[in-house]
Amino acid sequence: MRSFSTYHPFILFIYYVFVLSITMFMMHPVILFLSLVGSLIFYMMLTSVRTLWKEIRFYLFVFILMAVTNPLFVHKGETILFFLNDNPVTYEAVVYGVFISMMLIAVVFWSKAYSYLMTSDKFVYLFGKTIPKLSLVISMALKFIPSFKQQIKKVHNTQKTLGIYTSESITDRIISGIRTFNSMISWSLENAIEQGDAMKAKGYGLKGRTNFSIFTWNHRDMFVFIIIVIVFIIIMFVNGLGGYSFTYYPVLSNWRITGNDIVKYILVMLLVFLPSLIELKENLQWKYAKSRI
Repeated sequence: MRSFSTYHPFILFIYYVFVLSITMFMMHPVILFLSLVGSLIFYMMLTSVRTLWKEIRFYLFVFILMAVTNPLFVHKGETILFFLNDNPVTYEAVVYGVFISMMLIAVVFWSKAYSYLMTSDKFVYLFGKTIPKLSLVISMALKFIPSFKQQIKKVHNTQKTLGIYTSESITDRIISGIRTFNSMISWSLENAIEQGDAMKAKGYGLKGRTNFSIFTWNHRDMFVFIIIVIVFIIIMFVNGLGGYSFTYYPVLSNWRITGNDIVKYILVMLLVFLPSLIELKENLQWKYAKSRI
């Protein structure tokens, strides 16, 4: 089930903006860790454990690569671990590499989860009147990636049926791959032109054109909207007072979490785990309803 996707598109959009804002611009280690865990759990609830495992294996490699390469190129920091080619490898650079990798992977998985929730029709609904041309392009881009994957599988299977991939030669495989890529480029351009012409023929973007929408704002949306906004404002207020400040260079800030810090981290947890809590609540209600039948 994707219960969070049933909320109003504006709720989905504003939540995505808020959670990415604290992930990308507040480089506190605890916030980055919570955001990463929240994105992984939510993505797993939208897909499956198997899908998450298939995805996370590649990004685990990216995580290790970035965490290792950062101290090799950045030599700031006072705590020198060792020298490599007469260049110091510092403890601060290693820690910064680890958490900047966390930030990158968290942003990727929030974006992946968002692509499941924010479909092209929801995006056009939000921005079709204000920025019709840009919203059309972005909605086409959102739809393009899954359509591209499906089409390339069809082309690949067709060529395998024709015996093109039967050769073990690397050269033949490369040529076959180039042939598939060329056909996909032609398909993509043709599909984009046809969709643009179809939308233009329907009068999309014209002044005074009315739009039908199935999205309505109800009390449930208002309740979640108030929670999201209040929690985000409090987090920004605490951050303005320096509550989430953390420095990596030249010396790491204090790592200790005191009793006074628990509340401000609970606020972050509430924001990043809110979609997962909604999914969990709906799943439990559904299972309870089934058990009553």
